[in-house]
Amino acid sequence: MKFRYYSLLAALGLIPLNAAAAFCPVCTVAVAGGLGLSRWLGIDDTVSGVWLGALMVALTVWTKDWLVKKNVKIKGLLIITGAAYYLMVVGPMYYYDVIGHPFNVMWGMDKLLLGVIAGSIFFILFHQLYQYLKKRNNGHAHFPFEKVALPLSPLIAWSIIFYWLTK
Repeated sequence: MKFRYYSLLAALGLIPLNAAAAFCPVCTVAVAGGLGLSRWLGIDDTVSGVWLGALMVALTVWTKDWLVKKNVKIKGLLIITGAAYYLMVVGPMYYYDVIGHPFNVMWGMDKLLLGVIAGSIFFILFHQLYQYLKKRNNGHAHFPFEKVALPLSPLIAWSIIFYWLTK
């Protein structure tokens, strides 16, 4: 019911809507949902880490964009914001032994940390791939929801790969 009410107000122009910036809200919600679902189902930490890494990337870029709109002018703002998010998430996990357990290792690295690194890197790379493809197509996506499909596809692929490797 609330959704319909807010949609009506937005359609009438009574609620200002911002254009989607770096990562769309659908991507971020999908990433957060994937993380929560994988933990709830008891899926391995590598898979959870993939979604956690992507979520931190999306939140980093959103926060940086918000700070820029608030006229925060700090050199290296994206790096500082990203470092803050990763420290706020990974730091407590390390402190409480969620990361660093000697029996939770894959390829010589903690499983959750491995997933976070893979998810972060591939989410960024495929978002940049989308930007490149869109630019080459005169600023238009090749298909509906391409902006969502490209960054999420490597996350799904890595989730499947890690699931089968740790099964």
